[in-house]
Amino acid sequence: MAAEAHAPTASEYIVHHLQHLQNIPQTAIVDFSVVNIDSVVISLVVGFLGLFVLWLAARKATSGVPGRFQAAVEMLVEMVDSHAKANIRNANSRKFIAPMALTVFVWIFLLNAMDLLPVDFLPVIWEKIYVAAGGDPHHAYLRVVPTADLSTTLGLAISVLLLSFYYSIKIKGAGGWWHELVSAPFGTSKNPLFAVILGLVNMAMQIIEYVAKAVSHGMRLFGNMYAGELVFLLIALMGGAAAMSLPGVLLPLGHVIAGTLWAIFHILVITLQAFIFMMLALIYLGQAHEAH
Repeated sequence: MAAEAHAPTASEYIVHHLQHLQNIPQTAIVDFSVVNIDSVVISLVVGFLGLFVLWLAARKATSGVPGRFQAAVEMLVEMVDSHAKANIRNANSRKFIAPMALTVFVWIFLLNAMDLLPVDFLPVIWEKIYVAAGGDPHHAYLRVVPTADLSTTLGLAISVLLLSFYYSIKIKGAGGWWHELVSAPFGTSKNPLFAVILGLVNMAMQIIEYVAKAVSHGMRLFGNMYAGELVFLLIALMGGAAAMSLPGVLLPLGHVIAGTLWAIFHILVITLQAFIFMMLALIYLGQAHEAH
């Protein structure tokens, strides 16, 4: 009994916090039958919260002197709209892409901001609910930062990639897009044999480019948020070490100082990562409107 009731080690604590609440146990690195339920639910809840905030701003907007909340939202909208105009020359396309970019920025910012919550706050609440329902507390997994989940960030990146395909076909036509696939970046030839060879090489290069864009788009956001989550877990362990050992009397002070400094710095990180993801989405969609 004593062995079962022991406090988790540092490695066990981190491993537990990095486990997802899933529909079935994951048995392979790539398994599309596995759903990270925590990432899906938290993304939806936070997404609806972001939509509510924007709806509230639109509902309370006045033509007179704006309040602080309205002024902040107006500044955000103008910032996104200016970047959309700089990258998307087609006014009709901007009617969808600009609001989408605003939604992406707000959504990812709020998802990233979940990292600012105390690392054990929501997991402990979920553990109590899970145990009350008859579950094993050792299997009460919950990760609260969806953007630290690769399936979430790659899903967002693939959505941007699919949108770029859509606008490429819409603007250039299916024939024009196909011609671009087989003629860029090395051009073509009047010689039929060389034209086929160059077409295959060009298409291979285009496929590599599209895959690299999507993977780097998602991995950049995932890597930064995953690293931030790990740092918060390590800082939390400082407090745990202080509580468990007399020589660690100075650790509470270090725990508070390190946590505060990292949280302040992380505010910049979560904002910057949301902005970068939005900007890359606008750039990729802008490239889809251009002929090569």
